[in-house]
Amino acid sequence: MTPDIREWKKIDAPWLTAVLNSSGYDVDVSDFTAKKVGTGQIGDCVRFALNYSKAAPGAPDTIVGKFPSEGEESRATGISLGNYHREVKFYQKLKANARISTPECYFTDVNEDTHDFVLMMGDLAPAEQGDQLRGSTLEETKLVLTEAAKMHAAFWNDASLDQHRWVNGTTNADDPIQPEFIAELWTGFKQRYGNRVSSEARQIGDSMTRDIKRDAVFKDGARCLIHCDFRPDNMMFGTSEGGKPLTVVDWQSFAYGAPASDVGYFIAGALEPALRQKHEAELIDHYLQEIAAQGAGPYPMEEMKRHYVAGAFQHFLTAFFAAMLVTQTERGDDMFFKMLNGAVDLITDHNALDWYE
Repeated sequence: MTPDIREWKKIDAPWLTAVLNSSGYDVDVSDFTAKKVGTGQIGDCVRFALNYSKAAPGAPDTIVGKFPSEGEESRATGISLGNYHREVKFYQKLKANARISTPECYFTDVNEDTHDFVLMMGDLAPAEQGDQLRGSTLEETKLVLTEAAKMHAAFWNDASLDQHRWVNGTTNADDPIQPEFIAELWTGFKQRYGNRVSSEARQIGDSMTRDIKRDAVFKDGARCLIHCDFRPDNMMFGTSEGGKPLTVVDWQSFAYGAPASDVGYFIAGALEPALRQKHEAELIDHYLQEIAAQGAGPYPMEEMKRHYVAGAFQHFLTAFFAAMLVTQTERGDDMFFKMLNGAVDLITDHNALDWYE
């Protein structure tokens, strides 16, 4: 049996057996339990606990599957943005050379017409998902930047990425979202959330959406593979009980773009402003040292900092953009405002409020 693409509720023991057989495990799954896990906005994750009638050395006790969101709005967003198709292509085409820590992939496939997909991965427990609302420690942030540098260096100025339509930001990529649509979402965001949107955020959002294409100027220079949604909720951190120190997940939005934009994106949303202000120079130096250690660069400080702040603008855009397109939840709203306000703080501290003026 060859695994096919199916909804998680239609998965059975023979299908799971076929998935593991395709990865080299000579097993038979007799039965299993399935339970949703994680806090994903665009895709749903399910943990499958397996029982075997025929086991094999190293065969997993649990695996995690990722599927299109059951939320109608979130699913429509994942399809319209090409997120489901893009994530499958990452595991099929780029994962092997990316250097960064990613989950083991047992099986993945996508229907390029309907965008139905399935991604069966190694269970990263007892590692735990990061939490955007809780934020990250200084030690966790350094670990994140080390992993970022590995991926950035692996694809540093790698023009071969330009051949792929499914890599955002390439010359062959599908047409980007129209600026008018982004402006409409920003207007709707302000209307929905009213006074929760600060005056500083309104200034940034109004400026960005008047000329969204101006951001290309800020991103000139070095290019590489970037994650583009590089935040704690898309990472699994090791715990005292075990697990890899860090694994990066949710490869739905990656692009060929400015390296340090991932750095600014993460730091803007993951560190409290006071902690960021105190250690920002140290973290930037850490990232640049890791880039050099991986054999990439040079990466001039002026260029790196411009990319770094551009990442905060991207974080801001992602926050209001996603808030208006995914199924609305209380946690989601709180998370998006943590992202938005963190970006505002970093942009303000770097005197970049008028970049789009």
